[in-house]
Amino acid sequence: MADQRTVHPGLALAADLEFSVDVPGARRVTGALTGSGSALELRVSDPFVFAGRSDSPAIRGLAGALAGRGLSVTVVAPSGPLVTLGAARTSWWQRRVTGSRHIRIERGAGLWSLARGRAQSASAGALPTAELRPPGTVWPPAPTFLRRRRPPVTTTHDPQRGGNPRLVLAPRPVPGDRRQVFALRAGVTTLGSAADCDIRLDGLEPRHAEIHHDERDEYVVVGLAGGGAVRVNGAPVGSALLRTATRLELGGWTLTYARDEFADHGRPYGGRVGGEIGHQRPQPPRPGPAR
Repeated sequence: MADQRTVHPGLALAADLEFSVDVPGARRVTGALTGSGSALELRVSDPFVFAGRSDSPAIRGLAGALAGRGLSVTVVAPSGPLVTLGAARTSWWQRRVTGSRHIRIERGAGLWSLARGRAQSASAGALPTAELRPPGTVWPPAPTFLRRRRPPVTTTHDPQRGGNPRLVLAPRPVPGDRRQVFALRAGVTTLGSAADCDIRLDGLEPRHAEIHHDERDEYVVVGLAGGGAVRVNGAPVGSALLRTATRLELGGWTLTYARDEFADHGRPYGGRVGGEIGHQRPQPPRPGPAR
């Protein structure tokens, strides 16, 4: 019967490899894998150590994988060919002996090698055990193709009333001038030119404005120097609620309010500038004031 082997288009191998295996309780086994195309030859110094029962499943799996790709490996000992792994078809009695239709025993030497190896190592084997096998591929192979579950929407209501609320001073057109950052107090932060102000800026009224941290964990600017002394985003105000990126103008000074997103109560969920075209779900009620 003709050997009806299916060779994958464009699949060809070229091998010239020498190796050695230290088998516990036995002498070192040396060998060489050579050949080209779809048929390779494996010459080993002592093939009997690879015929143990614990190695059989691994060898049968290798033979099936080779056959599925149209490849074969003939194991050759000093006495001659023993077995061919990856055979397309074998006789019924060989399948009973090897447990695989893709392992063909070559002449009597192969059968003798199989019997001798099983007699010498009925339980042990020379190949690595499954404990050393790398973990399998996570299923599915391409998880990025799946629609990921939308994570639950978090809130911006920080029970600890944190978020590092601050005012960032806009740098003046002076070479080397750096941005100054002023942290806001948990109660009232004063701004002005007086020496006892929390944020002191030259040219302002002694008590120009205050920023209040209320019981709702909001920061509100309140003007103290008359109408037009405080401008929020360019508009004069008496008081105004501050959100991240709010521009605060006091006299000739410009500052920007900022607070970490997880604690800033703006919409949508963090007070971002922009992104307000779509429908924004309201946040759940805030927790009560921290005690």
